[in-house]
Amino acid sequence: MIHTASTVRTLQAVAILVGTAVLLWSTGVPTLFRFAEAASVIDASDTLSNSAPDSGSNHTLAFTTPNGMAIGQTIELTFPAGFDLSGLNEDDVDIDVNTSPEATAASAGAGVWGVSTSSNTITFTTPTDAGLASSTDIDIRIGTNAVDSGVGDTQIINPSATTSYAIDIGGTMPDAGQVRVAIVDPVTVSASIEATLTFTVSGVNANQPVNGSPTTTAATTTSVALPFGTLTVDESRTLAQDLTVTTNADNGYTVTVEQTSDLQSTTGATIDGFIDGAYTVTPSSWQSPSALIANPDTYGHWGLTSDDNAIPARSAQFGSDEWVSGSTTPIAIMGHDGPSLGEVTRVGYQVEISSLQEAGDDYTTTLRYIATPTF
Repeated sequence: MIHTASTVRTLQAVAILVGTAVLLWSTGVPTLFRFAEAASVIDASDTLSNSAPDSGSNHTLAFTTPNGMAIGQTIELTFPAGFDLSGLNEDDVDIDVNTSPEATAASAGAGVWGVSTSSNTITFTTPTDAGLASSTDIDIRIGTNAVDSGVGDTQIINPSATTSYAIDIGGTMPDAGQVRVAIVDPVTVSASIEATLTFTVSGVNANQPVNGSPTTTAATTTSVALPFGTLTVDESRTLAQDLTVTTNADNGYTVTVEQTSDLQSTTGATIDGFIDGAYTVTPSSWQSPSALIANPDTYGHWGLTSDDNAIPARSAQFGSDEWVSGSTTPIAIMGHDGPSLGEVTRVGYQVEISSLQEAGDDYTTTLRYIATPTF
């Protein structure tokens, strides 16, 4: 083969160009021979509102595009088989650029992102008048959490299999990536709480107030005794006990008191119920017995009061210094419509006799308190 001078010079030039390109390529210097490579999106994540199988869930995706996007380029979110995107439309999707909500529509327009959905892909197209700069933050909401450009009413249904799934971030934009979500069975948390009730009766010292009564307690009581002592004609005498309730009953509780009988002596004489043996059930101001000859019911009487003025079980509440008769039928003296933590009520008992009341040193009766919680 005959090489002319021109041919030799051409071959030498080609050899120099190839050698130079190889040298530049090996040293990392950009050349015409290098290819542009897509970068990975940065800080990519997808947060689910519900990770249970076969359940609807909102998705909140976030990522950063290192290279930005040109006008007309797209972002495609591709969900793996098992995710059900049926029913999704543009109103169920929001996109924020650098935390600023963007307008969306079925097709891209000036200042408007185009959003379309298929069986397993959601595609976003940049507005017709603007792309994205490099290092732009993108936030995408899918489901009922989409509220900026329309109001979302449809969620993506999770797969039935419990495992980790990859969601691809791609499209015609120069960057790509992947996020993963885990579909897991929900955890059932169970516990039991026992119903509780603590009810205590405490004595009250002498000279203590009782529901606004002008007379204070005449003597010290205990949890099991109300010692009125020797009564004085035409002089009321008052004793009291404190009741304390703690319960977790959601619907509250009621405390009642009942007596086995009137104050009775072994002689058969009785001190009747307030007022004058009428056994008053509506709280009323204290009155002295009428002392009518031949009417023993009026010779003396006794009654009770409570400083709880909001008892749900009562139609007529106790006012200050108001009394009702004791009874063999339960009388509501304390209550609440919800749980209670150590609520205290003072219950007072008052007796007064006239000069006609029969003598006796053994007038007695028995009281029974009953605390009833409603769970």
